[in-house]
Amino acid sequence: MVLAQLGGSISRALQQMSNATVIDEKVLKECLNEITRALVQADVQFKLVCDMQTNIKKIVNLEDLAAGHDKRKIIQQAVFKELCKMLDAGKPSFTPKKGKPSVVMFVGLQGSGKTTTCTKYAYYHQKKGWKPALVCADTFRAGAFDQLKQNATKAKIPFYGSYMESDPVKIAVDGVERFKKENCDLIIVDTSGRHKQEAALFEEMRQVSEATKPDLVIFVMDSSIGQAAFDQAQAFKQSVAVGAVIVTKMDGHAKGGGALSAVAATKSPVIFIGTGEHMDEFEVFDVKPFVSRLLGMGDWSGFMDKIHEVVPMDQQPELLQKLSEGNFTLRIMYEQFQKILKMGPISQVFSMLPGFSAELMPKGREKESQAKIKRYMTMMDSMTNEELDSSNPKIMNESRIMRIARGAGRQVREVMEMLEEYKRLAKIWSKMKGLKFPKKGDMSALSRNMNAQQMGKVLPSQMLQQIGGMGGLQNLMKQMGSAKDMMGMFGDGN
Repeated sequence: MVLAQLGGSISRALQQMSNATVIDEKVLKECLNEITRALVQADVQFKLVCDMQTNIKKIVNLEDLAAGHDKRKIIQQAVFKELCKMLDAGKPSFTPKKGKPSVVMFVGLQGSGKTTTCTKYAYYHQKKGWKPALVCADTFRAGAFDQLKQNATKAKIPFYGSYMESDPVKIAVDGVERFKKENCDLIIVDTSGRHKQEAALFEEMRQVSEATKPDLVIFVMDSSIGQAAFDQAQAFKQSVAVGAVIVTKMDGHAKGGGALSAVAATKSPVIFIGTGEHMDEFEVFDVKPFVSRLLGMGDWSGFMDKIHEVVPMDQQPELLQKLSEGNFTLRIMYEQFQKILKMGPISQVFSMLPGFSAELMPKGREKESQAKIKRYMTMMDSMTNEELDSSNPKIMNESRIMRIARGAGRQVREVMEMLEEYKRLAKIWSKMKGLKFPKKGDMSALSRNMNAQQMGKVLPSQMLQQIGGMGGLQNLMKQMGSAKDMMGMFGDGN
């Protein structure tokens, strides 16, 4: 994700400032100049960047700070708050409710990824317990219905469209009525796009909107347009009541920062971002966790939500019990690999952990990491129950290793590599013995039940270094325990 380069640049600027013996005006200026350069390169509007720099200087008046103040923390908080302010539209969007039929209409220019995004949106809500349905009211683009039908079939979502009817309004009305009768509680209407903003597009959108009376209109926008996002979002808002925005193709464009800030300036809340072509490469956009992850500070609450999402409720006590006992078997490793693959893109999962920026898990190596996990699982499929359930690595003698390699169609050295990975994870797991793990969303409980020494042993050295060593970790955990929510350490907790 190119935006990770922006986050990496800002993180480095803050780290260099932290490493300075004395934080004075010169050090602060150098830090802010570096952040300014990174934001301008990400195509964020120059005026917004200048305003941000001015605001930070007002907040961080080094001369007025009394002795004993943590200047590094104050500067970090100021940068965090200003980035949040820049990307926050200041108002929430409509949220559909389960069991109550909601109509959501998608609009946008042709080529923005609108049809794919409709399916991603439906798939996301389907996993959360909604009963979505898709209606193709795009009669302008040849192949639009075929694409939506293919996507919907793959995601096992009901769909409606027509090869014969040319009136998009009639298709939209018929589809919405049909799915309301079938008790679908999230009816998504995909409308026509055009290559550019023109009167015919806006008139058609207005007619479909009047006929279907959507609860929410979502504008889908390609992130590569950068600062031009402001004019585009504004034009669509003036034609139909756009209530939310989804920004697509955030995995490959440096202009993503410009798109996000420009849309926020129109007071249109961004609700999701598309980070790739696959169905699960679709993230909820929540400003504070997003900025936190951008700066390499992690999103513990998001990470725990991911775990709770993929581990069934009836299995959670058993999993947490195994964690606290510290006994790690190959079967447990197999089960955890299954859960990691279900969570979605590995780099997305790791970016939620403090200190893990995309630089430590580059976008290009994501497929390689997933392939390795699948390879390990294939080898474990060739193991006996005795081997999978033993926590004694000495059980794996030469003859067993050769048998596993033959059964999995892999080389002996690959089985040895997998066993070394098991030993490494077992070592980390053993350090978690005796911990009490939090319920969903209660990350402060983790900081209360795990001291800094324990956490320091578990965290990779790179992560610990990014946090600021043991001292930084102690401060982080103290803040986690006292904040109203996970982001309280960076803002006022509201």
